Amino acid sequence: MDRYAVIGNPVEHSRSPFIHTQFALATGQELTYTRLPCPADGFEQAVRSFADSGGRGCNVTVPFKFDAQRLAARCTDRAALAGAANTLRFDAEGWLADNTDGIGLVRDIERNAGVTLAGRRLLLIGAGGAAAGALGPLLQAHPLALTVANRTPLRAQALVRRHALLAAAHGVTLRAAALEDCGPAFDVVVNASASSLAQAGVPVAASVLARGSLALDMMYGPVARPFLAWAEAHGARARDGLGMLVEQAAQSFWLWRGVMPETAPVLAALRERWHETG
Repeated sequence: MDRYAVIGNPVEHSRSPFIHTQFALATGQELTYTRLPCPADGFEQAVRSFADSGGRGCNVTVPFKFDAQRLAARCTDRAALAGAANTLRFDAEGWLADNTDGIGLVRDIERNAGVTLAGRRLLLIGAGGAAAGALGPLLQAHPLALTVANRTPLRAQALVRRHALLAAAHGVTLRAAALEDCGPAFDVVVNASASSLAQAGVPVAASVLARGSLALDMMYGPVARPFLAWAEAHGARARDGLGMLVEQAAQSFWLWRGVMPETAPVLAALRERWHETG
């Protein structure tokens, strides 16, 4: 049976095994999908061992998305632009890296949350692997303007420079900013930083939220609750990263299996399961 896994540190909280198992059942695909915890200095060895033992592909989560892209012999255009990957496929002619985070985020916002991104003002918090994967597809959704804010502004500036041509091609005003000076009243705020996972508090001021705006944290579960509570307390519509997780997983599943699964039933089952287990 074909084997897949999610590799990260930490990874014990990941709901990806449940999601891919549901996809496989719904589409008649025979596979197994497991979690592979990995030490901070052992990513390449862990991935190669899994591939050598018969693994067909893997998802990659924090903090290894930049490492994953560098390991691959070939990259999709979106992985190359991001400089980061969350999906690897172990082909005989060379590993393929993809980044499905951004398209998963856009589909969750527009399809599941019902928020159109075109013509809106967006704030993307963070400049790491998650933000790098999200930025390209967000720009392709034709927002009016997009600000990348990061604790280290130089990293945000580097990310903006890499995406400058794409932003210009889609008529988007793209800029970098420090967390304390990113501007007010955004229509959509996406937290792609590790602040929730690190329990470090919300990294921006409440003034970034327009009343009725969408505030989405890429994390989910207990670690995301402080951000969601903060957003709701300041008049925003709060959303966690479960929908994005399911949508990006569907893109990975298609890359591996050539079959696109339905996401709505799996997201509903996941939310019900999460509600029951906390």
